[in-house]
Amino acid sequence: MQANSTGELAHPEAAPKSHNSTAWKEWRRGLPLYAMIFPGLLFFLLFRYLPMGGILIAFQDFSPFLGFAGSEWVGFAHFQRLFGEPEFWTLLRNTLILSALNLFLFFPAPILIAVVLNEVRLKWFKKFVQTVVYMPHFLSWVVVVGITVILFATQDGAINKGLADAGLARIELMTDPDYFRSVYVLQSIWKEAGWNAVIFLAALASVDPTLYEAAVVDGANRWKQLWHITLPALRATIIILFILRLGHVMDIGFEHIYLMQNSLNLSVSDVFDTYVYRTGVLQGEFSFTTAVGLFKSVIGLVLIVLANQLSKKIGEEGVY
Repeated sequence: MQANSTGELAHPEAAPKSHNSTAWKEWRRGLPLYAMIFPGLLFFLLFRYLPMGGILIAFQDFSPFLGFAGSEWVGFAHFQRLFGEPEFWTLLRNTLILSALNLFLFFPAPILIAVVLNEVRLKWFKKFVQTVVYMPHFLSWVVVVGITVILFATQDGAINKGLADAGLARIELMTDPDYFRSVYVLQSIWKEAGWNAVIFLAALASVDPTLYEAAVVDGANRWKQLWHITLPALRATIIILFILRLGHVMDIGFEHIYLMQNSLNLSVSDVFDTYVYRTGVLQGEFSFTTAVGLFKSVIGLVLIVLANQLSKKIGEEGVY
């Protein structure tokens, strides 16, 4: 023992642990979490970040035989071509209209399903309804569109045959451009709304039940409980998902549109995704279609940044 400045005996203390030893123990403690994160991180590295190097060909006259280094640099020529294409404004209009329908008709549908299911008190009935609305998510778009064709094909569709036998006019659901957008949104709601409601149900499950009990004691009816407890509990989730949805405004989804598309409804069904397939895959214009994809990505990024800043100004957390 050694005496300190006051003359008291100081107890011997162990030597302080090195910083490296502490850091190593902290890393080992978090190793299971790192192992869980690794597959997702690897996925984004391989399929999201590494392919971003291919953006370079949007500014080249890319040739697979010459590669990235040997292809001619053309700057913004492909973007000038895109904006000068006769189909550009048609593609932009169709894409934005379908995106708007998704935002204002499809996006609220899962919220409505979650709120309604949250109000159901019979557990067996709630689970049954959840199962029914989840199941279409596991069907491919090929099956969904195939069912629609079987039912509404102009000549041999089951429903149109029944209408013709009854002396009624056939419904040109698959060929009339006026029906395309309605069918597109209804199919999306039927297939995906139930599955997308899962995240909202999870948010509602975290609400303290005592809040509802206190509201009942204060005389609040079901509508007031919905307005003052349920919807505020969903607000943060709704805002975050809405911001993320804005990032996909230009991405309608190729498979669904392509399966529904035909020569008769092309004026309302042709979007950037189908245009990229025709021009890039079928005609081999890789540089031009990469420029189209980069244009879509930039629009989505700008919308996410603006929406995130707006959400923070109104007092919400936002995405980042």
